[in-house]
Amino acid sequence: MTRRLRALGATLALLSVAAAGCGGTESANGAAVGPGGSPDQTKVTLRVGDQKGSSVKSLLAAAGLLKGIKYKISWSLFPSGPPILEGINAGAVDFGSVGNTPPVFAAAARSNIAIVAATEVRLDGQAIVVPNNSPLRTPAELRGKKIAVARGSSGNAQLLGVLKKNGLGLTDVQPQYLQPADALTALASGKVDAWATWEPYTAQAEAEANARILADGNGYVNGYGFQVTSRKTLGDKGRVAALKDFLSRYRRAVLWTNGHQKQWAAVWAKDTGMPLPVAETAVRRRLTKIVKIDDTVITSEQQLADAFTGARLLPGKVEIAGYFDRRFNDLAATS
Repeated sequence: MTRRLRALGATLALLSVAAAGCGGTESANGAAVGPGGSPDQTKVTLRVGDQKGSSVKSLLAAAGLLKGIKYKISWSLFPSGPPILEGINAGAVDFGSVGNTPPVFAAAARSNIAIVAATEVRLDGQAIVVPNNSPLRTPAELRGKKIAVARGSSGNAQLLGVLKKNGLGLTDVQPQYLQPADALTALASGKVDAWATWEPYTAQAEAEANARILADGNGYVNGYGFQVTSRKTLGDKGRVAALKDFLSRYRRAVLWTNGHQKQWAAVWAKDTGMPLPVAETAVRRRLTKIVKIDDTVITSEQQLADAFTGARLLPGKVEIAGYFDRRFNDLAATS
């Protein structure tokens, strides 16, 4: 793992050089700052990292919140949260929304990220699933079993939490590090005994692999998601103004999904190609609230980081507190 983190650091360094070579169009003292030092958002381009399976662009569009934006938005599509954080570290991305675990691994790699906002989802769909005909009935029975999980994912955090609370450790099971598509196939074909995953994959496993939930996330793991930027972006007046507006829109869009579940599920299903009933189930289980970055949030993330260190998935202690920035906490009260 130490070698992998060093390799990641080298990759991020190369990305940083590449990003620097591309140059920027705005800076704290450049064209994006108008007379008197106030930001001119019409001259700002905010670079947003997006995920196909969890599209911020689709979310904002569905909620009608892409209208009336003064600044420009440059969208880049990434396969998952960790590469978005790599892009942020490299200076190529200004905003990304990820789950609770990618920031821990980014912090372990000493990435140049800043966590500026938080959400919290219900944990009904954060789950360890097994085939419906599996003899497994309690998490304690996972000892010795093959469990599919994506390394460094919220499913990985869920697995660690479930094992610990049931007197087990990672060495007591046989982790099979697979991405969701491969994990679903492995579960359906009987190559693994269980799968630690999240929505919409939990609902997909139920619908397509006749799976059932052995343990959901309640009582085992936090349901936090984080909105992340870079320290470099936070040093740019123009981008900070744009980021604050974008973050406010993102939060309002997230809350919009709670009251428009069927409408959002239809958009999400079309976006991803998943069946509409799967999307509807996933949306229902992922009702979200906006939370402030406070000591409770930071402590919970530190506990998560310590769990990964304890499982030897990280080489040493990660001090996560230094990666949080509370300057936008006032938006939580107005979202």
